[in-house]
Amino acid sequence: MSFSGSYRSEDVTFLLTRLEAQSFTSVAEKERLIQSGQRHYSQMLSQESPPSPRYMAVFEDACRANNERMALDCLRLASLVDARREGDITVVSLARAGTPVGVVVTRLLREVFGRKATHYCVSIVRDRGIDWAALRHILANGHAPESIVFVDGWTGKGVIARELALSVSAFNASEKSKIDNGLYVLSDLSGASACAASGDDYLIPSSILNATVSGLVSRTVLDERIGPQDFHGCVYYGEFAPHDQSQRFADEVAALAIAQAGQAIPAPSALDAPAAAQRSRAYLDGAMARYGIRDVNMIKPGIGEATRVLLRRVPRLLVLRARGAPDVAHLEVLAEEKQVPVEIDADLPYHAVSLIRSASDG
Repeated sequence: MSFSGSYRSEDVTFLLTRLEAQSFTSVAEKERLIQSGQRHYSQMLSQESPPSPRYMAVFEDACRANNERMALDCLRLASLVDARREGDITVVSLARAGTPVGVVVTRLLREVFGRKATHYCVSIVRDRGIDWAALRHILANGHAPESIVFVDGWTGKGVIARELALSVSAFNASEKSKIDNGLYVLSDLSGASACAASGDDYLIPSSILNATVSGLVSRTVLDERIGPQDFHGCVYYGEFAPHDQSQRFADEVAALAIAQAGQAIPAPSALDAPAAAQRSRAYLDGAMARYGIRDVNMIKPGIGEATRVLLRRVPRLLVLRARGAPDVAHLEVLAEEKQVPVEIDADLPYHAVSLIRSASDG
């Protein structure tokens, strides 16, 4: 059953199955089950909590510092989509990091570029692929395959970009379709996207919060309750409504972007995807050796991915290029609140990296 979360109905349609929160798994137990191979991460949810007042203050600081930068990158991304799609445009954002970006980019396509654009938000799961039931629904709703553009917030190691490419290619082969399997993002750290507004590791303010900046929707779920014809699942945190920033944040970023649209839109700086991919591989190889890590999935590079670890996983270590930098203030708050050690590495190719604790370490 589709719905719009806490957004206005014209801003987004979530193609997700709303599930009852039958039970939540503690973060520590979830980590143990994931690392032991007993459960896939998509089969479990940990209970979210509204952000603390201190953390909300950091979010507001991040908005003041970087909303304008994010707005310009959304405008750039909308411009790139406009140039690469003819006719009606179907924006398909990846839940949840892509949702606020999809809301803003769709509005810019309509209001700045005069395009007819529709926005759906769908689930993609590492090692499981994109939601084929959602893609079938979009096509059955009359949207042409060539109108679809996949949008997300950023790339870290490029895992989701590669998952998207493989999964959509398999869908195309199965359904005799021709959907572009490339990913469009605000910030591409790994050289894995088809199109990006930036290659910089900067603080995208929406990366700081979970459900309360993504329409009050949980991380997506793919467990035994989801049948082959069902959309992937989610929990709707309606009880967090007093803390919700989703619509306000999207409106503010869109307004900033529209205000800049009267000027010439600066082109994205030239992105050297091979160099970014090489930098990513070199760092990951070095980090695995330095920290004795066997599974590359335990390393999360970039501000966005590092934030997810501190919010949703069991962190082992937070590595920063420098203390006190505005873009990592929220990470320092989270590390202090959760008693996570912090290491400074002046040669870090990103502003931040989080390492996940091995369950065998206790």
